[in-house]
Amino acid sequence: MTSPRLKYEGWPYWLAFLVALGFRLIQLGANPLTDSEAQFALQALRIAQGENSLLGPQPVYILFTSVLFLVTESTNFMARFIPALVGSALVFAPYYFREKLKPLPALILAFLFAFDPGLVALSRQASGTILAVTFLLFAWGIWRDGRAIPAGILAGLALLSGPSVWSGLLILGLTFIFFRLTTPSAQTTQYDLRSTGISLLATLLLGGTLLLTTPNGLSALFNSIPAYVQGWTSPSVLNPGRVLFTFLVYEPLGIFLAIFALIRGFRLGSRRVIRLGVWLGISLLIAIFYRQATELAWVIIPLLILAAQELSRSFDIYREERVEIGVVAGAVMILLIYIWFNVASIGLNPYEQFVSSTGPSTFSILGWVVNMPTNPRYVVLFGASLILVVCISLVAFGWSPRTARLGMTWSFSLFLGVYALAAAWGASGTRTPNGVELWTPDQPPVQADLLLSSIRDVSLFSSGDIESQPVTVMGVNSPALEWALRNHDVEVVSVLDPLNAPPLVITPLMNELGLPSAYRGQDFTWRQPLVWENVQGPDWFRWLVYRQLPRETESIILWARDDLFPDARENVQQP
Repeated sequence: MTSPRLKYEGWPYWLAFLVALGFRLIQLGANPLTDSEAQFALQALRIAQGENSLLGPQPVYILFTSVLFLVTESTNFMARFIPALVGSALVFAPYYFREKLKPLPALILAFLFAFDPGLVALSRQASGTILAVTFLLFAWGIWRDGRAIPAGILAGLALLSGPSVWSGLLILGLTFIFFRLTTPSAQTTQYDLRSTGISLLATLLLGGTLLLTTPNGLSALFNSIPAYVQGWTSPSVLNPGRVLFTFLVYEPLGIFLAIFALIRGFRLGSRRVIRLGVWLGISLLIAIFYRQATELAWVIIPLLILAAQELSRSFDIYREERVEIGVVAGAVMILLIYIWFNVASIGLNPYEQFVSSTGPSTFSILGWVVNMPTNPRYVVLFGASLILVVCISLVAFGWSPRTARLGMTWSFSLFLGVYALAAAWGASGTRTPNGVELWTPDQPPVQADLLLSSIRDVSLFSSGDIESQPVTVMGVNSPALEWALRNHDVEVVSVLDPLNAPPLVITPLMNELGLPSAYRGQDFTWRQPLVWENVQGPDWFRWLVYRQLPRETESIILWARDDLFPDARENVQQP
């Protein structure tokens, strides 16, 4: 028995695609590349310039981006364009699973993919993580659709996308025992396997070498396996608790709806929900203990599938109960907005709300001293939350559990949906300048544009061209700096030659260069890494609203030789 399909089913997916493009392409090149992004963008740039370069373990991103650099221009926008475009196309993946999900949940899932904060953030990064997720899901869906050759091509592209694909394959492999109970839509034949294998190998050979022009791509493919294994043992700035916190604060909409879906599914013994729950649990455990926020992409997929199924059930409202559900939803929405205003107020100065001295608000639990907040804002926050719980309980016991459930589902879905839109916009880096987002292992340079503008000004004053003066970098290990100076002749050295006086020099903070010529220097704030050791509980209130956490500042100095400035040349020419 087939599920009924929505009328005019195709155009809503294209609408979701346009929404996804908006979140992923607007101001895509506004922020400078981080060090982790720049290392792969630089490799793509070198290939576009015809240089022989060792490739990192993300060949499909590097090779395809090099083609963009070759035919257009090497900009921040172009460095992130392919992940943004492929990440936007992810909204079409539910279409290939609509017979299992049913048409309405599949369509809702497409829109959830379009503005999910985690997927938006990963799609705006110059890396192969979102490519692995998208290509693997499309390969799976098209394989189920009975098209063996396109499935093999997409599977090959997924394998070329980097270490993240092995995480996805590990998760799917561990949960396969729960999915093989599903009756396939078509029997797999020997011809299908042979066609898929041939197309997969052809894609690895041709796509991994950029049509045999870059043989290093194949070695990068094999390097992705050790790179993934190394991720389990190498130190990480995130610990399992921080990865779990990232999941909780960026995905509250999906978590809220998925909890209801799991409760109902386990209560009714739904095999589909149980399989999705196992998939969600395994992927969450792997992402947490892998200690990389980017691996949460594999958790978001089953989470949003469950959320879409639960949200689709909320449309089933009888005419006679619309008023009651509307009243409950409106009342709960007012309380949620009021609670959020209190959280925002606390975020202005969260430390002011706590007391540190021993008193009536301080007590000890098993040797741990706990300081209770005494500010009225906290009291109001706790009180409003308690009123919310009481109101929903009274509606459930005094009116009907169905009215309470639907009213709460719609109010929380609308409120958390707006939160998800804001979080997605914030994850793009355009909402809060220099704000802290937890999806990247490092933060973008702070004054990259100001540094580049100063270099161009000095070059223009001295030679009449903004990119003619070479730049020497000493003691600064930053791929983002090399990327920012990609249009200049850059030399990276460990020590300066005391007999040579280069025109422009970039160094860490230091008093003088010790070179034969005089120099003028200007410091710039380059990086502001997070100081995780200084992050306290109240800091997360400020981060939740304003995306601010304790940081330390790393500065660099731009040195310009004195004779490059017009006033210095005029003094020399005077008798």
